[in-house]
Amino acid sequence: MIYVFLAQGFEEVEALATVDVLRRAGLETKTVGVTGKTVSGSHSIPVVCDCEIGEISPDESLEAVVLPGGMPGTLNLEKSAEVNKFIDYAAANDKYVCAICAAPSILGKKGLLKGKEAICFPGFEECLIDAALSENSVVADGKFITAKACGVAIKFGKVIAEQFIGKVEAEKLWESLYND
Repeated sequence: MIYVFLAQGFEEVEALATVDVLRRAGLETKTVGVTGKTVSGSHSIPVVCDCEIGEISPDESLEAVVLPGGMPGTLNLEKSAEVNKFIDYAAANDKYVCAICAAPSILGKKGLLKGKEAICFPGFEECLIDAALSENSVVADGKFITAKACGVAIKFGKVIAEQFIGKVEAEKLWESLYND
């Protein structure tokens, strides 16, 4: 199961475009409300989540944790003890930990990006403690996937999907999204 955590003030494009791509790839993906069943994004768009964080637990069914950015969404994710339990479980059990925009700062502050190539929204680089800052807009380094901003949310979703369905199928998915 891939869990996409939504906290009050999340960046809508980063969350929903990523969920859309993952579901198009046939991956079991759930949106998880951190601050309630219905969560409003940074642009006041309410989203009804598949479940609330108290209804799930980090266990062997967990395949990936996805953290959208946005403000104050990133701060609300970071201060959630429950979200941190999922991040810690995923990191300790060789599961994917994915974050976009400001959200990679959470991973950096936890020391999870030490020695990893990573990217984040400009201005949050100092939070990527001991990471190698990338020039790429989306970076996969081992089980950590980071992305720069909402403009690359679809690519972020594709890179996550690629880890599960393979490069060939992910490229087919990408082409279907850009069928001019």
